Amino acid sequence: MLDIFLTQFIFLWAVIDPIGSVPIYLSQTQHIPEKQKKIVAFKAIAISSGVLLFFLIAGQLMLDAMQIPLPAFQAAGGLVLLLFALTMIFGESKPEQEQKLTQNMTRKELANIAVYPLAIPSIASPGAMMAIVMLTDNHRHSFAEQAITAGIMMAVLLITLLLLLGAPLIQRVIGNVGAAIISRVMGLILAAIAVNNLLLGIKNFYI
Repeated sequence: MLDIFLTQFIFLWAVIDPIGSVPIYLSQTQHIPEKQKKIVAFKAIAISSGVLLFFLIAGQLMLDAMQIPLPAFQAAGGLVLLLFALTMIFGESKPEQEQKLTQNMTRKELANIAVYPLAIPSIASPGAMMAIVMLTDNHRHSFAEQAITAGIMMAVLLITLLLLLGAPLIQRVIGNVGAAIISRVMGLILAAIAVNNLLLGIKNFYI
């Protein structure tokens, strides 16, 4: 049980990448009063939680409605996660990518940074949405196991919130370079997990 808990925690930590969200949060809230910064952080986590919980609850139902077998989705999900991981490793780091997304935003758009790009696609990324569906497959996991996965996901999101609230201190300690390095290490871990899911999906599809 402890091994499963640790594996899922590392998996969700890699796809959500809490530390990678710190630089984009700092860059987009630097001219906002401290009280408003906290509101942005709480709102971003609330939106991310809602999005990921929706995929946790309804993801399997949508697959069943479209008659897509889970092994096919698992293989596709593994492939998408692998591509996502490769962009984290070889492309621009997550902080660099998301800072570019906000370079040309107007003041009105900046008022909604809790939604974009903080909640989506930074925290509740496409990789995180796909990962949570794979981790809560109704055919392989009981309700209790899915509840544990939901708890682990919420724990990672809570840590993300704490990191955002403590972002100024973290920035002084690790800097943008440190955040970029950590993001790439998480990408490497995610790539290994993605390949495993891809191979398992292909194997289970033909069994």
